[in-house]
Amino acid sequence: MRTPAGTECSFYYADFHRGRNKQSCRLIERNPQSRPWRPSLCQTCPVPRIQLTNTCPNLVLEGRVDSAWLGLSRQVAVTAFCVKSAAAVASPQIGCGRCHEFRAAQVGLKDD
Repeated sequence: MRTPAGTECSFYYADFHRGRNKQSCRLIERNPQSRPWRPSLCQTCPVPRIQLTNTCPNLVLEGRVDSAWLGLSRQVAVTAFCVKSAAAVASPQIGCGRCHEFRAAQVGLKDD
């Protein structure tokens, strides 16, 4: 679904049908330790870029709203985990690298 920032995100949900006014981020809602989400956070959220650059089905994202710069501004912080390699992913845009090795071996692209 298209976010208020104009990017596509599978975690954003909006319902304006018949006078409803509901907007939410399902990624943030899954984390009970997160601060409340606001639609303005979509402007700087890294999740749409991660989803655009990395379509690995084994990548699991976890998001939270953090305070930055003495609590005056808020931003979305994202951590990633690879289910296949069972490890934390340092750079979610790239992935863990192990899933790519597996796919290359399947199609015969692995260097010998």
